[in-house]
Amino acid sequence: MPSLTSPHDLDSGLLIMQHDTANDYLAVAYPTLRRHEVSANIVLAHALKRVSTEAALAHYHFSSDQDVEDWISSADDSAFIPHHAPGSFWLTLWNTSSTSSLPTLELVLACVDWTLGNYPVFLWTPFLERAASPSWLEPRIIRLIEHLSICVPSERVFSIFGQTPLIKTFARQWSRATGHAIEREPFYSAYFSYCNIHTFQGSNATLPQGHRLRRATMADLTQVAQLCKEFADDSVYFPLSFEKALVEARELISKRLIWVYDAQGDISTICAATRNTHRVSAITKVYTTPRWRRRGCAEYLVRHVTSQLLFDCGVDNVVLYVGHENSAQKVYDRVGFVGLCGKDKPAGVEDSLELGFVETQRGHW
Repeated sequence: MPSLTSPHDLDSGLLIMQHDTANDYLAVAYPTLRRHEVSANIVLAHALKRVSTEAALAHYHFSSDQDVEDWISSADDSAFIPHHAPGSFWLTLWNTSSTSSLPTLELVLACVDWTLGNYPVFLWTPFLERAASPSWLEPRIIRLIEHLSICVPSERVFSIFGQTPLIKTFARQWSRATGHAIEREPFYSAYFSYCNIHTFQGSNATLPQGHRLRRATMADLTQVAQLCKEFADDSVYFPLSFEKALVEARELISKRLIWVYDAQGDISTICAATRNTHRVSAITKVYTTPRWRRRGCAEYLVRHVTSQLLFDCGVDNVVLYVGHENSAQKVYDRVGFVGLCGKDKPAGVEDSLELGFVETQRGHW
């Protein structure tokens, strides 16, 4: 690799690495992601899905910042040179001139896909307070964009999602660099919230007779697929055919990642938790079909799933995104997710944004 003070770096000591495999990405990013496991869920969980169980539980779990410096120092030049990436890849931006003698991970960009196509591009920083400063953020975003524009056709970047200050700056600079105008309305404006054993709120309410809260089975496939389709159609920007909804439902059920509210054989509500790391699980889909709304089904199921994840599975935090104007905030607040419904926002509750671009090839999530 080029030395940490080579001409490949920015004058300010910033360095970008391109990782074409999850293994390479986690080899250098994991110590930082582990320290910020709640906030980094979206750029960590997708990578962990792509490595072996042994690597996830042993190789990366015991890596240190010194290991990262050694890995960067011995990396091939190709890791620092922008190149076309036909599949999933990650960009990491490092500060090599910090007060610490070790490189500091400052930004992560994840460009990944899944069963139903491409995800949005995800962007994350562990330095959210610094990101409020344009003089800190803009040079870093511009350098990422210069690199990204070589990795993929501009049409691949149909939207960008992450912490709001990052997304606003990225979208403005990406539109300027590529000519793709920003969609007039945000695809998603949301709070990122969490629940843990200290904030969780139980309930003495009992289910109606014959109703059950349980993991979905293949016997539920058709009903779960229908609710997956309705959930996607509600989003407006990412509708789903029933055939693709069947694919999604089958994957969620086979991996035991989705729970249902079973009203005597009628599936009223689904709740999926699909982004899981060592200590954090993310609830990524909650949906009640219209004829069952306003009966408390979602609250019953979300509380059940959150309780199982915290107390049975032993995760430290359950996280989720919820739209700024989504009435589901009331449900999540009653379960114990913090910083919602106008309440004070403790550390870790973040504002998130997804902005789309016109004349692009839209994926799905």
